[in-house]
Amino acid sequence: MDKDLDELQQLWRDNPTPRPDLDTKKRIISNALDEFEQKNAEARQGLPTLRRLMNKLRNFYAAIIGENIMTHARYLVGVLCLMLIAVSFLWNPYVMRHVPLPGLASAPPEMLASSPPSGTGRNDSASIDQLAPPVSPPAMVASAAPETKAESGQPQIGGNSGGLAVPAAPSTAPAKIRTAEMAASQRIGIAQDISEPYYQDQGHDKFGDLKINGVKMTASDPVSTFSIDVDTASYSFVRAALNNNVMPQKNAVRVEEMINYFPYDYKAPSSKSEPFKAHVAVYPNPWNAKTKLMHIGIKGYELNSDEKPKSNLVFLIDTSGSMDDPNKLPLLINSMKMLVGTLKPDDSIAIVTYAGSAGTVLPPTKASDKAKIMAALDNLDAGGSTAGAEGIRQAYQLAKSNFDKNGVNRVILATDGDFNVGINNTNELKSYIERERQSGVSLSVLGFGRGNYNDELMQALAQNGNGNAAYIDTINEARKALVNEAGSTLFTIAKDVKIQVEFNPATVSEYRLIGYETRLLNREDFNNDKVDAGEIGSGHSVTAIYEITPAGSNADRIDPLRYGNEAEVDKAQIASRMGDEYAFVKIRYKLPNEDGSKLITTPVDKNLEFSSIDQVPADVRFSTAVAAFGQKLHGDQYVGDFEYDDIATLAEKSKGTDKFGYRAEFINLIQMAKNAANLEVLKK
Repeated sequence: MDKDLDELQQLWRDNPTPRPDLDTKKRIISNALDEFEQKNAEARQGLPTLRRLMNKLRNFYAAIIGENIMTHARYLVGVLCLMLIAVSFLWNPYVMRHVPLPGLASAPPEMLASSPPSGTGRNDSASIDQLAPPVSPPAMVASAAPETKAESGQPQIGGNSGGLAVPAAPSTAPAKIRTAEMAASQRIGIAQDISEPYYQDQGHDKFGDLKINGVKMTASDPVSTFSIDVDTASYSFVRAALNNNVMPQKNAVRVEEMINYFPYDYKAPSSKSEPFKAHVAVYPNPWNAKTKLMHIGIKGYELNSDEKPKSNLVFLIDTSGSMDDPNKLPLLINSMKMLVGTLKPDDSIAIVTYAGSAGTVLPPTKASDKAKIMAALDNLDAGGSTAGAEGIRQAYQLAKSNFDKNGVNRVILATDGDFNVGINNTNELKSYIERERQSGVSLSVLGFGRGNYNDELMQALAQNGNGNAAYIDTINEARKALVNEAGSTLFTIAKDVKIQVEFNPATVSEYRLIGYETRLLNREDFNNDKVDAGEIGSGHSVTAIYEITPAGSNADRIDPLRYGNEAEVDKAQIASRMGDEYAFVKIRYKLPNEDGSKLITTPVDKNLEFSSIDQVPADVRFSTAVAAFGQKLHGDQYVGDFEYDDIATLAEKSKGTDKFGYRAEFINLIQMAKNAANLEVLKK
């Protein structure tokens, strides 16, 4: 073995390792590459790009999760926040359409109303007959015990946003739910009915210019003439503004509508043949000790259920894109459902909607078929432009096709007034409405929403359509207008009602009508039966207040003429004959089915005067507080130094019986307006 090793060592020494040959090396490598290419010529080449992406992914993972995590953490947080914001925007419309209406809480038992749940759906001109099988109306029960949330009947703003909803087959469950809804509506309160403030556009609400009535000299202009006004839209809008922490613009404050918002317990007539009586009082002016107030109160005859005629109603509902707001279409649907609940079984209801075009959603249907009516309302959805004029035409045609000569024929327009397709000229619309009222079909208007609310147009339509205008900002306001005061809203007891007051220059040197700026008439219009005026509904109360300056009080705002006038010559003679009269009040009206007017007259003498405001009936004093508040909000100079605290004191002392809490709510609004310096002024 050792011998072999020795031989190997000798060979290693005799043959040293040769030096590297570069040429040989290149030749060998080249041969090897050629052989590899020949062997893999038809094999797949693999995915080197994927390998590079995987390398990049590993690098990105190392950068985010590895040593750079603190550097990039803020980017991750930012991305997550953006995702949450996007989800909230997408979720918000759904939530707003499916949450309960604000202010649904317990209430006094006397607040009786029905408020079925509502929803949104699709505006479709197809007949509603295919929507649901007939469901018989549920039986009424005396009381309803508290139920689970699913059966509580709490009004909902929501429903389907897709196709037309198909109600389930008739069963006892829907009857139970609807019965619970009616019971739940009786527990809905007022104090909690203030919607939570949220941002709304400002500066797009439209109000007509309002020039406040000035002082008139009795010697030269002794007669004042105006049409009565039972609209209440101004008060509701003012309340909505204050509840949203903004002051209403001046033109939104119409004092007579604020006064007439409240029911007053004036003595009512005993027969509908004489539909109302006038009650007059003269008393000291709380904001000016040198003048007096002359208060005229009218109470309409209240029809009992047997005297109420059948109703042929057409709901004309704005489903345009501008109505896509929680306080617009969803609130509108709930409001209409409340009204349906007040109707008699043989009353008729039809529904016309308008957006880009108008369509009949529900042909004339008996109120007893509530399932079909509710299904039609549930399947309304907002979208498109506003072809309001086209909808008005179609609604009038539908009302006339189902006309009841012995009943109430009325179109109820529910909109924000944002007409932008078709007739959008106010004068043209007014002319059309004036022509159509000759057919016996009247028009009432319900306004919704803020931001693009067109009050000027709504007032014009209601005044020319022999109807009234209300502004619905909460579900409780809908209940007031369409349930508690449904009779005065639907059933007219007197039309073309005008008031003319002639003041006695021997006892009154100056006078000023508070409010009614948009209802003034010429003196000769009073005896002209062709001149249109306002309507009074069943049980409605109307109030007008004059500020008068007693003759000889040295409180005149207007200086006498240097050269006198003819009236000065007759003062002594008038004083000798009628020196105890302040004024002579005349009221002209027509019964609903008559074309000739009738006249009521009332002399206002000193027997109707109170020496102290504390002696005046509570209703008169409360309406005076409302008049002061309206003038104060408008910035009128006539209220002088009469502050909000003074107004609140007068209102609190005269609140009286406040069955529905309206007066307590008013006193709260005074306190809100008192803090005007801390409120944003509503843009003009």
